[in-house]
Amino acid sequence: MEENVKDYLKFSESAAIRAAVLIQRWYRQHVARLEMRRRCTWNIFQSIEYAKEHDQIKLYNFFGHLMDHFTPASRERNLISHIFHENKVCRDIELERYFCYKSIEVTESYTGPHLSFPMTFCGVSKLVESFKHKQQLHARYVVQILGETWRLLRNLPNINHVYVCRAKEITICGDLHGQLEDLLLIFYKNGLPSPEKPYVFNGDFVDRGKNSLEVLLILFGFLLVYPSDVHLNRGNHEDHIVNMRYGFTKEVLGKYRVHGKKILGLLQKIFSWLPLATIINHKVLVIHGGISNVTDLNVIAAMDRHKYVTTLRPPKTTHQKDTGGKTKKGRSEKDVGLVDGPHHGFTTPGWERDHPRRQLSWSLEEELKKRRRMAWFDHSYGEMMRSDSDSDSESGTGTDADEWKQIVDLLWSDPMPQNGCTPNEIRGGGCYWGPDVTQAFLGKHNLQLLVRSHECKQDGYEFCHNRRVLTLFSASNYYEVGSNRGAYIRMGTDLVPHLIQYRASRTCRDLSLRQSVGWVERSALRALRERLFVHKSDLISAFQEFDPNSTGMISLKDWACATEKVLKLGLPWRTLRVQLISTTEHGLMNYQQWIKELSIREPTIMETIYRNHSNLETIFQIIDADHSGSISFEEFRQTWKLLSSHLQTDISDDAIKGLAQSIDFNKDGSIDINEFMEAFRLVDISAHA
Repeated sequence: MEENVKDYLKFSESAAIRAAVLIQRWYRQHVARLEMRRRCTWNIFQSIEYAKEHDQIKLYNFFGHLMDHFTPASRERNLISHIFHENKVCRDIELERYFCYKSIEVTESYTGPHLSFPMTFCGVSKLVESFKHKQQLHARYVVQILGETWRLLRNLPNINHVYVCRAKEITICGDLHGQLEDLLLIFYKNGLPSPEKPYVFNGDFVDRGKNSLEVLLILFGFLLVYPSDVHLNRGNHEDHIVNMRYGFTKEVLGKYRVHGKKILGLLQKIFSWLPLATIINHKVLVIHGGISNVTDLNVIAAMDRHKYVTTLRPPKTTHQKDTGGKTKKGRSEKDVGLVDGPHHGFTTPGWERDHPRRQLSWSLEEELKKRRRMAWFDHSYGEMMRSDSDSDSESGTGTDADEWKQIVDLLWSDPMPQNGCTPNEIRGGGCYWGPDVTQAFLGKHNLQLLVRSHECKQDGYEFCHNRRVLTLFSASNYYEVGSNRGAYIRMGTDLVPHLIQYRASRTCRDLSLRQSVGWVERSALRALRERLFVHKSDLISAFQEFDPNSTGMISLKDWACATEKVLKLGLPWRTLRVQLISTTEHGLMNYQQWIKELSIREPTIMETIYRNHSNLETIFQIIDADHSGSISFEEFRQTWKLLSSHLQTDISDDAIKGLAQSIDFNKDGSIDINEFMEAFRLVDISAHA
């Protein structure tokens, strides 16, 4: 009997072990599948984001091309010229007048916080509490804070040097992107800035999030109270051109309809005065983007950073005149205004060197017809790093061009695992740099760690290059609720980064891993289907190349190849086919039916709106030079002409006129931004009905 019991126990123990192993194996496979889905989802979000950034830079380079090659009297040139004039340096007395707030009256009906200056800890705490309760600060106080911030920033160096001791650690935060909830959570977990708790905020305070201005005002408030303990680095989104596309311009104009234009003008100046880097205890460098093989901190420390109001284009230099109406470069005044070169530092066209004199009477269509053949965006990093003699003749002085390249690399670059330094063609600006470049740079400047931001990471941070480069991102749920954690670091005298991760959304914290992955995956696939939808015509053409007999059927391999050829997102399409293709027959898919399932129809002008609404809205904001929120029918026609030229497509004047009349809902003879966006919303609804 005892032997039977022992045998039974042994059998039971063995069965339990086998069951535990099976459960463990199943669980590991389950987690691995979830992780694969999570990574694939992440690739979708990131690829779409970088593609949009590249579109932004291509559009801006196109405007730069118009400015460089159109005649000064051109009407189309005048429409966009104001966005390039912000790089001019104003005299102090002019700026002091511009920052004046005294004419803005605080009415008795205002129920928000009342501030006194100079700012105190009590005042900025009151500001934080009011924003937490969704109150809006009066425009007078906004302008006062901006004016005081501008006066302070002008006295700061390009590179802040910070020192930590045993008594206090320093906190470093990455991108916030207007997500006030993340900033408030950091303060709740870590404490408010103070002399005992210094902070470094590493750029990209604005855009994408809906509370960018509130985030800025809180950071500026603490900077004014603790100028030695709060340090702000400039990011690539502290740029008025980038703000036009990614929401900050629209946010400010929506919240401050009367004084919004003034506030935006002030912010342009402030952004140009933000420091470019922070060095902690001579050993840790904190910059927003990255470095290249030509980055030199000595050059960065000595430059006049405020000249670079936008990093998307080098500042124009006024050449001194010589006798005979010639500049010292040997060109006439008229020629100097007409010809400019490539925008070094961004992946831009390989423009021809010698251009004939333009006739002043050339129209937009005639000029662009000739110029289209010269464009498209193919440049190597080596070509961008031309000799100073090239830069002298094409983008102002060689010194200005070199400085501008340094700033572009500092704000736009990303690390890569391979050695070397190559152009960042995915973003369209800056470079990719490898571990060998990191080692050489840190060795040259006697540094031990580079902390940067600029890239969203699933865990809020990521080490690379033998743990000598740390990417830090502080905007949680950046793409979608549950898509990523945010993170910040604390650093003491040992200069070892101690990471703190978080999620700002309570909804996300209540979800299981499987629910969270599913939620984010559905959002990513929805964004990807929209991307497929807007490229319908190109997709059909690409599929037909693999279907010479017009059967309507292609292999899954050919589908993946054609889709990547059109979208250029670098995604694992054959893995994604399970989520994107509902039915197959013997390894073939009916692409005509698949097209119908995506609601893809024949090309129309409305489809072009849907496909390019971000570009069109950016052009709208640029042409609306006075930020009134409306443009005339003629300006709307010019908007479409610029867009169609940028896209290398032809849209008739009759089609544009009909579209303008249909969008003008209140029939007042002009189109405001709300009418434009409402028209896009209606297109969006009809497309997915």
